[in-house]
Amino acid sequence: MTSLPSRRRLLTTGAGAALGLGALGAATSPASAAPARSAAGSGSEETRTLDELYQDALAEGGKLVVYAGGDLADSGSGAGARTAFRARFPEMDLQLIVDYSKYHDVRIDNQFATGTLVPDVVQLQTLQDFTRWKREGRLLHYKPAGFGRLHKKFRDADGAWISAAVIAFSYVYDIAAAGADAPRSPLDLIDPRWKGKVASSYPHDDDAVLYLYALYAQKYGWDWMAALAAQQPQFARGSFSPGTAINNRTAVVGLGTGAGATATSGIRMGMPDGHPFVAWGQRLAIFKQAASPTAAKLFLNWQISTERQTSNNWSVRTDIAAPTGLRPVWEYPDANVDGFPRFMEDRAEVERLKQTFALYFGEVKGDPTPGWLGLHPGA
Repeated sequence: MTSLPSRRRLLTTGAGAALGLGALGAATSPASAAPARSAAGSGSEETRTLDELYQDALAEGGKLVVYAGGDLADSGSGAGARTAFRARFPEMDLQLIVDYSKYHDVRIDNQFATGTLVPDVVQLQTLQDFTRWKREGRLLHYKPAGFGRLHKKFRDADGAWISAAVIAFSYVYDIAAAGADAPRSPLDLIDPRWKGKVASSYPHDDDAVLYLYALYAQKYGWDWMAALAAQQPQFARGSFSPGTAINNRTAVVGLGTGAGATATSGIRMGMPDGHPFVAWGQRLAIFKQAASPTAAKLFLNWQISTERQTSNNWSVRTDIAAPTGLRPVWEYPDANVDGFPRFMEDRAEVERLKQTFALYFGEVKGDPTPGWLGLHPGA
């Protein structure tokens, strides 16, 4: 049996008897007591500054565990958040653990079932888990400072979850290598000139990529999808893999990944009018059973703060301008900001589409790119 540190002690009486049943119940233990200064209730926003929350989090113990969805343990957005948080709050002991969202969510459910919850905060692509965990009473209803500035599509009305970042997937291409022949829309990808030059993450391995491919099938038809398969695309695990293939000069075009939509060099993401792409808000929540609730609140407040949201990416906030040359992501009907959450809720359709795309492109191959993390990473 795995031995867990004392701060992650069993949170549910009789956990052994609950194995296989605990994840279905809604009963939870109260969150640990916060420092003397009270935070905002579920009906109002947090009033403490980041620096005040930082000091309160240190008084609580200065520890925080975050489970974050991503492709690579030590690079990408997960590592970027880890580095930036530690730079802003250097005395905090942060463990930000990256794995595929589809593994983190079932890992958390198993931890609930066995009374061994590890993370304080969860930040995942599996949007359906947040609505389910809310129904089960697992999530702390909390509104960080700036909650009212979040677009309504990127927050739960009760504060059970928020979105901290906008992620967008489409097709991308090497500007220099494609030159004047750059694809004007996904329709161009079945042109013979791209045969053997397209790299993609597996649609049946990542639900966001799956939704993108499903939108293509709906828009262009299954004959188009068969023609794409005949182009012999290079498939690999992880949404970073198409960009890697382009940088390694083994591909010119990528599918199921993101890049700068207004880039003038390097890799550009295509998002032509009338053609679908996928954008969503990566959801973020605090568990009621969090061992470090104040540190968790610090993390949420920091993630949606203006200092964090002001960047070259789309913001989840309505008071921060979109990158130069772009509109706010929720103003693009082709971005399917509403469609992706609905898609994620229909798990029967998701499973049917996964198996359908396996017929077109073969089974998923390769180990998960973050590695195999086991049952209790961060414990």
